[in-house]
Amino acid sequence: MSYQVLARKYRPRRFEELVGQDVVARALSHALEQNRLHHAYLLTGTRGVGKTTIARILARCLNCETGITATPCGVCSSCREIEDGRFADLLEIDAASNTGVDNVRELIDNAQYLPTRGRYKVYLIDEVHMLSKAAFNALLKTLEEPPPHVKFLLATTDPQKLPITILSRCLQFALKPMTPERVVGHLQHVLQAEAISSDEGSLWLLARAAQGSMRDALSLTDQAIAFGQGELREAEVRSLLGSIDRDLVFRVLDAIHAGDAAALLQVVAGMADQSIDFAGALGEIITVLHRLAVAQAVPDAIDNAEGDRDRLLNLAAALTAEDLQLYYQMAIQGRRDLPLAVDPRAGFEMTVLRMLAFRPLNPAVAGGGGGVAVSAPTQRAPVAVAASTVSAVSAAPASVAPVAPVMPVHVAATEPEPVPDAVSATISASVPAAMPEAMQPAVATSTWTGERWADWVEHSGLTGAAINLARNALLVERSPSRWELHVSPRHQMLAGGQALPQLQQKLAQQFPDRNIPLEFVEPSEETPAQRRQRLQNERLVNAEAALRQDPVVKALMTTFDATLVADSITLPH
Repeated sequence: MSYQVLARKYRPRRFEELVGQDVVARALSHALEQNRLHHAYLLTGTRGVGKTTIARILARCLNCETGITATPCGVCSSCREIEDGRFADLLEIDAASNTGVDNVRELIDNAQYLPTRGRYKVYLIDEVHMLSKAAFNALLKTLEEPPPHVKFLLATTDPQKLPITILSRCLQFALKPMTPERVVGHLQHVLQAEAISSDEGSLWLLARAAQGSMRDALSLTDQAIAFGQGELREAEVRSLLGSIDRDLVFRVLDAIHAGDAAALLQVVAGMADQSIDFAGALGEIITVLHRLAVAQAVPDAIDNAEGDRDRLLNLAAALTAEDLQLYYQMAIQGRRDLPLAVDPRAGFEMTVLRMLAFRPLNPAVAGGGGGVAVSAPTQRAPVAVAASTVSAVSAAPASVAPVAPVMPVHVAATEPEPVPDAVSATISASVPAAMPEAMQPAVATSTWTGERWADWVEHSGLTGAAINLARNALLVERSPSRWELHVSPRHQMLAGGQALPQLQQKLAQQFPDRNIPLEFVEPSEETPAQRRQRLQNERLVNAEAALRQDPVVKALMTTFDATLVADSITLPH
């Protein structure tokens, strides 16, 4: 027996088997159950979303020997013949090949005759927008008032080309493109039925390459199975599709954020060595930038389906929203201009170098006390400000230029001024009366412990990148008037963008007469983030111990030789 391709083998035969078209399936099912049938249906949508499939299911529902039903039996002669494409009363017409008025007149002449076998004579006209103007005019009257035994099912990928007179005579159903999530779910079902081994990364690559078409996804899966000798692996599917490794995208964005042009061009050279499609690479950058914007707005909306959640969240915390939007717009523009470049690599390089070159400069310190100048747009590493001088932090990147001394910047108690990006200033402010007692610095000589700092952070009202920086910092008392904020050099990138100014402004509002410079040194105590992780680990250990002492769990382990999987224990936040 010859091999049947997956797209045909797993073509839905009932409405309940349809994937991603629940609205259309529900509407047609209810119409069939209530016998409220229109004489003409128009199915629109991109290729491979189920237009012809739904039309054939509807023809089967109308002509099943059990009667008009939303659930055809699939075993009667009518159902089998429709499935095999040999049912006499289902006439499938390709409008792309039969565009003329003579073809339509022949259809109209045959429509008056009763069905040969079935209950209805069904005309399925595919790509109906290809008919000529004269053919549409000839079809109008019959389409409006066909004989009672005739049903018209029209399908098109371009409904805008249909005359309004045709549209007004049909019930129109717009089929939606398949989301990558739905495609991955269906591919998992198909591969499980076919007993074919696969990994999740390969399925996501196929789903994205299908661009909303389930038929294309199944066809690509057939090709990938043959390429991978009966199994699907991400590296092989990526090679087959010519897709870019997501790690390369992150390396490009990391190099842009670090202001490292040499590293950026090195990554591009490596992409060229791998014969990467640079148009596709720009598309991947656009996709990642979109996910980064979502991560900044709603971090919980990012799942780990593609295995890059942690990396996305870290990069989202490091980038400012303004830079991110600028990168996105430049990537969109670069992709549009790519055909105009001398070659795709040159166009891609110019796009990413433009991102590097046009990053906004850090704003100067406002007021008469002077300002902090940065030697290039890409030099955005945080700089510590002492009581009267500014010096580069020893742990900062080498690209930070030396800066001249400036006067301290004081923040008024009544209306704090914003602290400039990448600058820590001497701070004066008043403590709000509503602040919890445990967090108030009652006397200057009190010991500010790591636990007390962690409590302050969680009750500070900080959000986003600012609270992420605070959770990875430690507040240390050096003297009654001078405190320091210690951040590990490993977390230096967390202080980028607006995270540091927002944290400093909050500190200025709540701690009076304190000079609090930022220092990139290893904290001597637990940071709030480390404390949270330790407490979470302790809770997990206690939960596991409690479960092991539970009588029901003990009985299961004794009776059925069960094993408690510690990694499966989850705790509420």
